[in-house]
Amino acid sequence: MKSGVRSPLRVGTRGSRLAVWQTEAVIGRLRGLDAGLEFERKEISTTGDRLSDRPLARIGDRGLFTREIEESLADGRVDLAVHSLKDLPTTMPAGVVIAAILERADPSDVLVSPGGFTLATLPAGARVGTSSLRRRAQILALRPDVEVHDLRGNVPTRVAMVDRGDYRAAVMARAGLIRLGLEHRISEVISTEAVLPAVGQGAIAVQARAGDEALLRVLARLDHGPTRLTTTAERAFLAELQGGCQVPLAALGTWNSAGRLTLRGLVASPDGRQAVKGERSAAVADLADSSLDAAAQLGRELAAELVDRGARTILESARLPEGPEPK
Repeated sequence: MKSGVRSPLRVGTRGSRLAVWQTEAVIGRLRGLDAGLEFERKEISTTGDRLSDRPLARIGDRGLFTREIEESLADGRVDLAVHSLKDLPTTMPAGVVIAAILERADPSDVLVSPGGFTLATLPAGARVGTSSLRRRAQILALRPDVEVHDLRGNVPTRVAMVDRGDYRAAVMARAGLIRLGLEHRISEVISTEAVLPAVGQGAIAVQARAGDEALLRVLARLDHGPTRLTTTAERAFLAELQGGCQVPLAALGTWNSAGRLTLRGLVASPDGRQAVKGERSAAVADLADSSLDAAAQLGRELAAELVDRGARTILESARLPEGPEPK
């Protein structure tokens, strides 16, 4: 093998259709780099998969969709792991690194509605489904007259629940629908100016063990510099605020050809009535390691600014106690 990587490579992933699609996309890219590589896909059930009947915000945990996979990587049961970057906590387990972040797909949220509704045309009182407090808060800020209810399950399951009439519409990630060939189900692409996406939304991350140098060299060739840069800023913002699925927090970084990195961030109350938004930018001329440090610093600075403007109070009041949802 021209890469010198041990084969077959055991690849850890969740078993959902979207997770498998993302994993096969990574495998396909790796085969393009070394046709001699062989792969074994290892599907691993995570806490988030097993507790699919509970709202994410009430499970009270981080790494809901990644921990068991990361444990398998750390102890040598798999050689690399593929995740949606938005699911990865900002702190890595000892000995595990993010070896590559692939080029990001459109991070926008979308509305899926069999009636072809948009956010503006949904009737008052319409039942809208989402598993995300971030989406809930921003939708209610725009449309306080609709009812937002928890909607869990993989992408096809959520679409099916809308189709059978459990919800008038659902808010989902555009990237996931496109990857599963369900783009035709989108009734509206929601502007990121209206609804800011989750940190890392639309990006695929690949983890490996820190000491696996041959594999790390290969995986580095999958890394997309601009996506690594922008999501580094987003994840630093998230880490500084110690956010997760329990709080309505959003961020989106962009980097242009003139070398300007811009980060927009949001902290909101679950009912959308309180929100602190901000934006910061910095000159980042290249994609060197020092630029990643500058991106992380930008994320921390924006987080500190929002804290000064009241974000900490909103975050503390938004955090829900662990345990069953009150009746």
